[in-house]
Amino acid sequence: MAALAVTAAVAVAVPSATAQRNPAYEAARAAGQVGEQPDGYLGYASTPTPAVRAIVDDINIKRKAAYTSGAPQGSTVEQFAFVTGCNLIAKTKPGEKYKAPDGSWKTRDGGAPVRDSRCP
Repeated sequence: MAALAVTAAVAVAVPSATAQRNPAYEAARAAGQVGEQPDGYLGYASTPTPAVRAIVDDINIKRKAAYTSGAPQGSTVEQFAFVTGCNLIAKTKPGEKYKAPDGSWKTRDGGAPVRDSRCP
């Protein structure tokens, strides 16, 4: 089942996440204001402006809808979102922010990001 969730997460959520990017979101991500979280949603690595908050809220609403409709039978929405969060953190680029398992915000370097031990 974990393999199915990983495949589904990559097939459903990752393309929609990258398709949602716009210049203001890209600028906030590049500036380290927002980043990926293990729960599959975007978070704020610093205090967001109202415009950044609106963009992130919109993306997170779309992600929630994708997780709700895409969760494989036998998986919860939260499990599906978690697996997707693992994949999204793994796909961060050097310089981008992500939330580590201990709750701290990290900046991706050239190596692999620190991910939850439960990540596939």
